[in-house]
Formats: sequence, structure tokens, C-alpha cells
Amino acid sequence: MALSTRHLLGIKDLIPEDIQLILDTAKQFKEVLQRPIKKVPSLRDVTIVNLFYENSTRTRISFELAEKRLSADTINFSASGSSVSKGETLLDTVNNILSMKVDMVVMRHSASGAPHFLAKHIPAAIINAGDGVNEHPTQALLDAFSILEKTGSLKGARIALIGDIMHSRVAQSNIYLLTKMGAEVTVCGPPTLIPKYIDQAFNVHVEYDLKKALEWCDVANVLRIQLERQNTVLFSSLREYNLVYGISKKLLQSLKKEITIMHPGPINRGVELDSDVADGKQSIILQQVENGVAVRMAVLYLLAGERNSY
Repeated sequence: MALSTRHLLGIKDLIPEDIQLILDTAKQFKEVLQRPIKKVPSLRDVTIVNLFYENSTRTRISFELAEKRLSADTINFSASGSSVSKGETLLDTVNNILSMKVDMVVMRHSASGAPHFLAKHIPAAIINAGDGVNEHPTQALLDAFSILEKTGSLKGARIALIGDIMHSRVAQSNIYLLTKMGAEVTVCGPPTLIPKYIDQAFNVHVEYDLKKALEWCDVANVLRIQLERQNTVLFSSLREYNLVYGISKKLLQSLKKEITIMHPGPINRGVELDSDVADGKQSIILQQVENGVAVRMAVLYLLAGERNSY
């Protein structure tokens, strides 16, 4: 089987069969990562450039590790130390890199749609590692893979996305993926951080009461308050946010059932999650990080054309 697309620009562009193929392939690569020798020669003749115009820790390291595990040749590009600071355009930068015979580009950019722009102008396969407030497809895929490990099925699973929905590309990609795969989704947060008409546009429920959302869901995926993307003050203080929408151990113990806690990172400890929740037994945050490598290996492998067997 093969993907229906030659790029991964967003979950919006994928069909359910694509998502299932990536998740199934990731399961096989996770088994590879448990072996004493974790490296496979699948992408030995493939050159990949990691093109990051925005700061990143987890996503960048995860992609780099996935590429090394697949034996690809990698080039790491950071806008801060490049000719971008001298005024070089995005297309010029990439064309210069492509002249070095690059096969794939993993790209993070602060402008929504930047990977889509590149995909129209260059022949290399493009993987979106986060574009503005639009999408973060590999994060949604690793979140789905982690939910699948925990619940056994995405169909019928109840997932609550809690926090800054308005500015979160993770939320958007998760909503696209989970609804395509048959999960039920509720978004929860302050009214100022939830887009109007999101329930009609995305077929999700909206809940402003945190405890009600937690009592309803099987899994709570808690999102960071993205102060850097907020142009106006949307709530009075982080302390007030924590009092109303922060998840504490006491709150979890008051529920009638045990739910799973997720977070894409980085965590604002003491704001959206208390430390004893982030590090507690209901949290699968570190499993998400581990699964990220397997999922990104799967995406790279499938987009490279399944050149070799495992």
C-alpha cells in the first residue's frame, strides 16, 4: 500500500486510509525501536533537510532521530544563522538547498501555508512540521497513535482538547484526524480561546466547564496557552486560568472514573497542568514523545516510496 499524497502538508488533505497506513507502519517501526540495534537501512540513499524557521525542541529532535534511525543523510537548517537574516526569500533558500540534490524537506514556519507554497514550487517531498496556527500533522498522528495504544480504538473514543484552541495548530490537526477516524471530540477552554462556530465548522462539541469535559472524556489532551500568538489579552492572568482550567490531582480524584492525560509540550507547569498530574500515573506524555519517533519514521518511510523492506 502507498499514501494517496506525495507530501504531508496537513491532516485535512489525508483520507482515513492514509492515516491508518501511517499508524500501522508506525507500529512496526516502534517494534524496530525496541531492538538492540535500532537502525535500519530503509532510507540509506535519501537526503533530507530539516528547515526550521521557528524554534523547536521536541519536533526537531524527533525528526532528526527518526531520520538517523532510517539511515538517511540529513542537513539541519536554522533560519537564525542563515542568509534569511540578510533578506533571502524562502523560495531562494530552498532552491539553493535543492541544488544540493535534496529528496525531502521537513519544514516548520511561522506563516500558515508556507509548506503548501513550497510544495507547488519544488519537486522534493514536503513534510509540514508546523505552519503558523494552521496544522501540525505529525503531532496529531503521534497523539492518535498514543490514544490507540491506550484505548485500543479511535472509533467511538471520547477525546477532550482543553486549553488554547484558538491559536493551536495541534488542536486543528487533532480535530481533523480524530473526526475522520470516528472519535468524538469536545473542545474546552475559556470562551475567548475557542473560535466561534467551531462546533458547526468541525463537528465537535464545545464545553466551557472543565469538570464536565473531564467527566465526559476518556482522554484529555491538554494544550499550552500560547501567549506568543495572542495579540490581545484574552484572560486576566495565568493564575486565574489555572484556578478555572488548570488540571490538578485533586480534580482528577474527584471524577467518577480514571482518564488519560496527554500534552503535546512544552508544558507550562502550574498553568494548564500541575506537576503531579504531568508526572502522574494517568499521564502518557513521555509515551507521546517516544511514539513521535516511530510515527515520524513511518511518515518519512512512506513518503520516500517504501524503497526497502524493514
